[in-house]
Parts: sequence; C-alpha cells; structure tokens
Amino acid sequence: MSDCLFCKMVEGDVPADVVYEDDEVLVFKDLYPKAEVHLLMIPKQHTESLATLTQSDDGVVARMMRKLPEIAEQQGLETGFRTIINTGPGGGQVVFHLHIHLLGGKSLPGFG
Repeated sequence: MSDCLFCKMVEGDVPADVVYEDDEVLVFKDLYPKAEVHLLMIPKQHTESLATLTQSDDGVVARMMRKLPEIAEQQGLETGFRTIINTGPGGGQVVFHLHIHLLGGKSLPGFG
C-alpha cells in the first residue's frame, strides 16, 4: 500500500531501527517507546489488522508468535515480556498495518 508507513519501512523508503528481519517479518524499535524495550513486529505483506486476517495469513502469524520469545530473549528480557495488538480505531490502532508491540524491561507497569 503506497500510503502505509510500515509498508514504506519494508520497502526501505522510510528508515527504521531494525533489530530483526527475514523474508516475511520485520522487527524494529518503536519511535515513541512506552517501555525500556519497545519493539514492533510486522508482517512484510500488508494486512490491515488482526480483524482482517484470512486463512492465508495463518503461516506468517504463527511464525511471528514463535519468533517473539526469541527476540525478547535477544533483547535481554529473560524474566518475561508483554505483547499487545491494537485492533481498529476503538482498540487504539493508529497505523493500519498489523503490528505486535513487544514490551519489557524495568518498571513495566502492570494492569492492576
């Protein structure tokens, strides 16, 4: 999608502080971190949100889920981490390209 910020990052048209990349997935540091470690994981192929996934997305979504703990460990998050997927405007989604927030580190607030 020509107007999608994350698609532009995948294409290399917009810079990203990349921490992991393969044929299907891109992981980069969030520009406005909410935690000591705050990364975004996206599928390279554009899909708007969790609500718009189809059966053809099953492989990449499963791969993303399996890759998250590996990346968390590489980032020094041995004691745990948090993942968040905002879906749609009512769910707080701002960039309409599916992305998973990976957060962790000291002083990560709880949901008490």
